[in-house]
Order: sequence, then structure tokens, then C-alpha cells
Amino acid sequence: MKITETSISDLMVVETEPHTDQRGSFSRLYCQDELQRIIGSRNIVQINLSCTHAVGAVRGLHYQRPPHAEMKLVRCLKGKILDVVVDLRAGSPTFLQWHTEELSSKNGHMLVIPEGCAHGFQVLEPDSELLYLHTEYYTSDVEGGVPYDDPRLAISWPLPVVDVSARDQQHTQISSNYFGIKI
Repeated sequence: MKITETSISDLMVVETEPHTDQRGSFSRLYCQDELQRIIGSRNIVQINLSCTHAVGAVRGLHYQRPPHAEMKLVRCLKGKILDVVVDLRAGSPTFLQWHTEELSSKNGHMLVIPEGCAHGFQVLEPDSELLYLHTEYYTSDVEGGVPYDDPRLAISWPLPVVDVSARDQQHTQISSNYFGIKI
């Protein structure tokens, strides 16, 4: 596994090399030993799969607040998406900055998203599937979200947005007095 840092602290891109032969391929999706320096003492406690049908659909931007803030490891198993991570951590040097990464079944990249960052994506190929590994259980009391079209963030989505859930349309915009998530 090749681990690359991004401009947002603790946000990492993990690349894996599939082993291929005449039968097909074999890829390591997760290795506690190789990811130890990133994961630390955290445990993966929940694994989720999402499938999004429409090209242009957006999911997110989601996060969980303490005491159930979570690290997420996200990989695209089928199709292709543009993944977006926004730093919402109070006091972070990259506060309210965002990073995009194309994740696809072909490139095999995985994002390691730290606690205090919001996560979302736009579908670039139909029926795209994402695998999520979480270090905390889903807890509705502490879930939060930021609008995908928040003017303060001005995220550049590559395609016209065609489908957003009712829940995601109700997120409150970030105000000028927003101080972030204390981790």
C-alpha cells in the first residue's frame, strides 16, 4: 500500500497494486499492519456499502461530531466518483478548505478521512458503489451535514447535480461565525 498525504492534514490517499494474472486480479482492500500509523488505536467497527444509480447525483457532505466523531476509509468498488472532503476542524490550518479525489474501481484508490471532516461525492459513472469502513458506529444524535452547494465552500462539482436526498437538501449553510468542530 502506498500512502500519500494531501494538503489537508491527516487526509490520506491509499493506493494498492492489484495482483493480476490470466484469471483476473486480487487486491488487498485493508491491512491493519500497513495502515497502523494512520489508524493508530482505532478499530473498524462498521462497514457500509452504498450504490448510487444516477450520474451527477451527490451524496453528502456528512460527518459525526464528538464523542462519536469517526474516521472513514472510503473506496469505490464499482464505477467512478469524485470524492470531496471538507475540513471542519476548529483551529485547523486548512479549516473550511476542501480536497477532491477521483475514486474508481479502476484506480483502486482509498481515502482515509479524519475525524472532523465532512465527506461527500458526486457519481461520474452509473451504478457506482462505495465501501465505507468506520471507526465509530452511526449515531444519529451527533450526525451533521453541510450543503453540497454551500457558497462559503464553493465546491466545483464537475457535472450538473441531478439528484440530492431530501435530508441533504436540509443541511444549514456555514455562517460567517462558524467556528468548526472541536475534536
